[in-house]
Amino acid sequence: MIDVHGVLLLSTPAYYIFSCLASALALFFLMAMFRRWRRARWLEDTPTSRIRSAAQGLVELQGTLDAGGHEPLISPLGEVDCLWYRFVVEEYQRTGKNKEWRTVEKGESERPFLLRDDTGSCWIKPKGADVHPRQRRRWEGSQRWPAGRNVRTGFLAGLLGSRYRYTEEWFSEGEMLYALGWFESRGGGREAIDQQAIARQVISGWKADYDDLLARFDRNADGQIDLQEWQQVRAAAGREAERLARVEGRQPVVHVLAKPARYGLPFILSDHHEEDLSRRMRRGAVWCMLGLGVSMPLACWFWLA
Repeated sequence: MIDVHGVLLLSTPAYYIFSCLASALALFFLMAMFRRWRRARWLEDTPTSRIRSAAQGLVELQGTLDAGGHEPLISPLGEVDCLWYRFVVEEYQRTGKNKEWRTVEKGESERPFLLRDDTGSCWIKPKGADVHPRQRRRWEGSQRWPAGRNVRTGFLAGLLGSRYRYTEEWFSEGEMLYALGWFESRGGGREAIDQQAIARQVISGWKADYDDLLARFDRNADGQIDLQEWQQVRAAAGREAERLARVEGRQPVVHVLAKPARYGLPFILSDHHEEDLSRRMRRGAVWCMLGLGVSMPLACWFWLA
């Protein structure tokens, strides 16, 4: 309803509903703006490290993608050979006068892949990453899953049956990758080894085959391990634990980049250039700022009304 001055009149509950919606929208734009600004600063302020000399913790790496000895993945929609993929299947739905695309399927791969530079290699665990792929494809069809070139596409599919839209993104082997995340090195004697814990595990394994344990340590052949014989068992387990610790210390060093455990730290993967990615982040922050500039005055107007 509009009064004689052209002002929109709503009921009191409607004002509260619109006030809450506008406030929630303003809060969303505010959080998204700060998130994008902060990530852009992370990109610009974190120096690029070499894999061999990278410090433990949050680092920035750049290198070439490699399968690490695995067979390439096959993307589920376009059947593209890749090392990582993400896909979305949307269905065009009509409800009265409303027409919209609704997501019916989506997913992404989580298998690790290698990042190589001229000093070494690092496994990337993509689960939980903020991924910005350059390779992206979108097309339409009449089936929930693409089935080849004979599938009707576009406007014709919408007239003759269901209409679906497919979006797929991926990383390919041999591409350059930018990565910002939590770096850890394992093996090579880097981790502290608890030999007592290893010895307890050794004894537990021996106890599982008690007949063999008796054959090895039951010196008086009475069918049980007495106190003196248990001392021998523990000494032998300690020697075995020392041997296993030496073997563990000789294992090659394995570097891993993954999502930081601490909330708020970034984990970004992209085959865009670092400067281009930073500009995209800042551009997104500007759009969020414009959205905030519209939604915040609107929320204030509804609350005051």
